[in-house]
Amino acid sequence: MTSTPAPGGAGARTRAQRSEDSRARILDAAVACLIEGGYCGATTLTIQAAADVSRGRLLHHFPSRDRLLVAAAQHLAVKRVQDTEDRVLSIVGTRIEGWDRADRVVELLWESFHEPHFWAAVELWTAARANLGIAEVLRPEERRLGAVIKASVGRMFGEPLVSHPRFRQLRDLLLTSMRGTALTYTFDPRDVRHDPMVAQWKDLTRTLLA
Repeated sequence: MTSTPAPGGAGARTRAQRSEDSRARILDAAVACLIEGGYCGATTLTIQAAADVSRGRLLHHFPSRDRLLVAAAQHLAVKRVQDTEDRVLSIVGTRIEGWDRADRVVELLWESFHEPHFWAAVELWTAARANLGIAEVLRPEERRLGAVIKASVGRMFGEPLVSHPRFRQLRDLLLTSMRGTALTYTFDPRDVRHDPMVAQWKDLTRTLLA
């Protein structure tokens, strides 16, 4: 015979935990809908069904569809940035330093521009061009995310490269160039590992930080 966990016991889940779980489900569902159906296809009804939550629960967490989609994209982006950084640091550790480390960072950073968070962001950027409401919500969030990404890139490259006077110039060139190159994959899919730009980014790193 099984016993029912007492209120407040180890088996009990608080209202705050249930609320956080439903919020996470909604965010994950919104990202999936954004990637699969684009901005137009990521309706609140579609997201609600994918998250398996009530209409009231969805509106409780996110009264605005646009704020929900922006929050979802940012939620995934922050997680993927951290995952990329963790991957870099686990690979390089203390075993790979100098230019070998820089090369690996360039490779993994480039790979991150082909993950779901990037394409979710692209959908929102495109929608923001003609939707001032999205643009106003997206602008401060993208600035905040940009600061997180820049800090993460610095930790990935590590010392002494990050202290080089031209490191910021390199970092910004890599991020903008990779973003632009990745966009061409929307109409010309190919093997990201063999993109000729990778060699150029590595060469740029050596040129600016030598």
